[in-house]
Amino acid sequence: MGALDLIKALLIAIPDRSDGDINANPEVKELVKQHGRDISRYPQDKPYSVCVDKCPITIERVPYIPDADSNLIDPGTSRATVAPSVESPNGTQQDDWAERHRHMTVVQQHCSYWDKDGDGIIWPIDTWRGVRAWGWNWFLSALATFIINVNLSYPSVPNSFLPDPFFRIWLKQVHKCKHGSDSMSYDAEGRFSPQNFENLFAKYDAGNKGGLDIYDMARALKGQRFAFDFFGWSAAMFEWLAVYLLLWPDDGVMRKEDIRRVFDGSIFQQKADEYAEKCAKQGKTRRAVLYSKSGY
Repeated sequence: MGALDLIKALLIAIPDRSDGDINANPEVKELVKQHGRDISRYPQDKPYSVCVDKCPITIERVPYIPDADSNLIDPGTSRATVAPSVESPNGTQQDDWAERHRHMTVVQQHCSYWDKDGDGIIWPIDTWRGVRAWGWNWFLSALATFIINVNLSYPSVPNSFLPDPFFRIWLKQVHKCKHGSDSMSYDAEGRFSPQNFENLFAKYDAGNKGGLDIYDMARALKGQRFAFDFFGWSAAMFEWLAVYLLLWPDDGVMRKEDIRRVFDGSIFQQKADEYAEKCAKQGKTRRAVLYSKSGY
């Protein structure tokens, strides 16, 4: 995936009047071919329908439908402390993540990587160090720090109508930073919604790759946007671009499990450690120590 493809995909995500392309997903074409006008009764083994023949967008974007024997129970119920999926019904078990963070909501876990001292406050320097630890250059790190702290500081300020002059982010109030036009995988209280997370892949993973490529992501940005939600549109685009830059998959497909671990924050330190290991192999010992688990 080159820079040109990335730019083209982002252009696809610019709001327009189109509802999408029903031919973008071969599985949808096969679904219509099999059921014809009976698509309005899909799924046929359920007492409800998720498609309407005269509303093609409901056919193009079929939501996640739980299997009777699925390990993911009650997907419509948001989880406070774990981020489960069909493949990981108990959340992240690596390094005992779920147990060690059971005192935090999932959205707080997502941000905890930047709170190295555990005081519940993320300063701009914390954000800077955190993204630099992934190997991002000075310009990209400065841009990310500016966008994150300037935009998310004020909503999280506790017990005050005045903005914080230092642009700090408070984890206790970070659920107030939720914006529209996103995947809705976080609810308004910072819990994790498995149903909405699974919907993201059921609707936009063209070809059932087990993840999203840059074009799937662009269709998702279009499909999830709210009317006149200019901040939400731009915030969602920035967030997904950051996720892609962080994961930077060799084949261009961001794996579902990696994306899930972005939501609960468990992958962030892993990426920093991988960069530190890369620095160590290149003989950059000082930088490797700085960006390791014990660094800063």
